[in-house]
Amino acid sequence: TPWAEGLFLLPASLSLEVSVGKATTIYAVNGTEILLPCTFSSCFGFQDLHFWWSYNTSDTFRTLIDGTVKNEKSDPKVKFKDDDRITLEGSTKEKMNNISILLRNLEFSDTGKYTCHVQNPKENNFRHQATIFLQVVDKLEEVDNTVTLIILGVVGGVIGLLIFILLVKKFIAFIIKKTQEKKKECLVSSSGNDNTENGLPGSKAEEKPPTKV
Repeated sequence: TPWAEGLFLLPASLSLEVSVGKATTIYAVNGTEILLPCTFSSCFGFQDLHFWWSYNTSDTFRTLIDGTVKNEKSDPKVKFKDDDRITLEGSTKEKMNNISILLRNLEFSDTGKYTCHVQNPKENNFRHQATIFLQVVDKLEEVDNTVTLIILGVVGGVIGLLIFILLVKKFIAFIIKKTQEKKKECLVSSSGNDNTENGLPGSKAEEKPPTKV
């Protein structure tokens, strides 16, 4: 029934995951090389898994590399490659399930969207994908950290001030305590009772139990 099929497809649709990392945009210098990361995972395992990378801009679309992974113990195998500058850097060893590609000798025309696709026959040929944007530039601009340093300076100053206030409070509390102890000593001395021990003022002789005769 459709309802039963829906129950069957739901876990499958939630099991296969593809990731290109947290960075959605990567910058690289013209003439250098760049690693485009991609990993996949499946709760159900995989058999003859199909993967491919595609490249597209507003007016271009092409498949860069196409391959398969037989099972969890097999490394990915490339069946088709559109560009000799591309190398598959993937491996399934130690359950990495890595199908990243290395793109060498970058050109400005390489700027665009790179999508990693994965299709798993073991999950009713369910397909998942993740996209990363590559921007090829003449040179990488240095990030101005002035604002960040100012913010850190201000935050550090505020924290330092709070610590200073706490220390001052503790110092004042210590002075008050000592002053009160002095007053107490004065009151004890004026009462005519000897509450000293070994001639030291401020002793705690009053906390000892009376000696039995």
